[in-house]
Amino acid sequence: MDVMNKLSILADAAKYDVSCSSSGSKRANRPGEIGNAYFAGICHTWTDDGRCVSLLKILLSNECVYDCVYCVNRRSNDRPRATFTPGEVAGLTIDFYRRNYIEGLFLSSGVRRSPDDTMTDLIQSVFILRKEYRFNGYIHAKTIPGASPELIEQLGRLVDRMSVNIELPTERSLSLLAPQKTKKAIFAPMHFIKGRIEEQAAEKRLALRAPRFVPAGQTTQLIIGATPDTDLGILRLSEGLYGKLGLKRVYYSAYMPVNQERDLPALTAPPPLLREHRLYQADWLLRYYGFTTKEIVDDRMPSLDEALDPKTAWALRNMSFFPVDVNKGDYEMLLRVPGVGVRSAKRIVVARRARRLRHEDLKRLGVVMKRATHFITCDGRAEGMISSLERLRRFLSGKPVSQQLLLPFDSI
Repeated sequence: MDVMNKLSILADAAKYDVSCSSSGSKRANRPGEIGNAYFAGICHTWTDDGRCVSLLKILLSNECVYDCVYCVNRRSNDRPRATFTPGEVAGLTIDFYRRNYIEGLFLSSGVRRSPDDTMTDLIQSVFILRKEYRFNGYIHAKTIPGASPELIEQLGRLVDRMSVNIELPTERSLSLLAPQKTKKAIFAPMHFIKGRIEEQAAEKRLALRAPRFVPAGQTTQLIIGATPDTDLGILRLSEGLYGKLGLKRVYYSAYMPVNQERDLPALTAPPPLLREHRLYQADWLLRYYGFTTKEIVDDRMPSLDEALDPKTAWALRNMSFFPVDVNKGDYEMLLRVPGVGVRSAKRIVVARRARRLRHEDLKRLGVVMKRATHFITCDGRAEGMISSLERLRRFLSGKPVSQQLLLPFDSI
């Protein structure tokens, strides 16, 4: 099979893996080398300043010894199989980079023969790219659960970011849909990577020249909707991963029905894309807005409200905190106002030092007034006009509210 046929198969096989994002790496271009991991960050998405960036996203191989029920590349599936050589991976990456198609590489793989054998091939691919082609751009590689720490160490010194996909939120789900995988095998490399990152940070503080190890940190992916796990359980897991393992990002992937099995949702069921979206919004609240999981969902309400974003749903359940006076409220409380983001909250704090803010000033500071106006005042003046909590909920969820029901916010 020629390289382009392999590319067609292995790029398509990689499309279900979403755990990649902008690099977070600060390694700039160096004389005599090509590529730059600093400016754009590498992913097939948009950076904070609005630029779209790209990477070559492929599997080294879609051959796999595992038979995970949810996976398109499972051993028992009758589908075309292909495997790149390490030299082909490196050569393709450089060819695409020189043509300005990509800015970096996202490399994963099915488990060929054994985890250690697969990791060895991944290391060789990246080694050729770094040492022979002197490629200095961004590389994100997958860690294979069950691989030896020595191989994880070698790969971690060559790449910018690593990820270990948990895939399913609980051990019970793993045993049902991926019985050859264990929670211990998945979390062991994650703990190892965390430990090495912390060791390197300590060595740098002691002014030692420590070898670079995964400077952009680690990520993981969870499949949503293949098992009956609740949003509460998923967010608790994510909160623990951020707090205990220091992950940069947890990605959520709506289950796409590619196999037909009695333990999986029916092939006719639509992917839970709205649920995936709400989980990303809740995840953002955990990472940037100071929320905890128990504030977003709890045992009484274990599922996210699909009609409202999680911050608005929390605000409607906690109206005793509102309205917030934008000229007096502290930064942490401003972050909890629907329609106020991290950037606009910081702008409000800075702008109000110069003068008292009015409602008309807030839109220029990036506040989404359609939502925020019902939860704020400016020096005691409110502009919200929905007459009851239930009608406010209908309005914020996009449902029609008749004009005769619009009354001053004070009546809520």
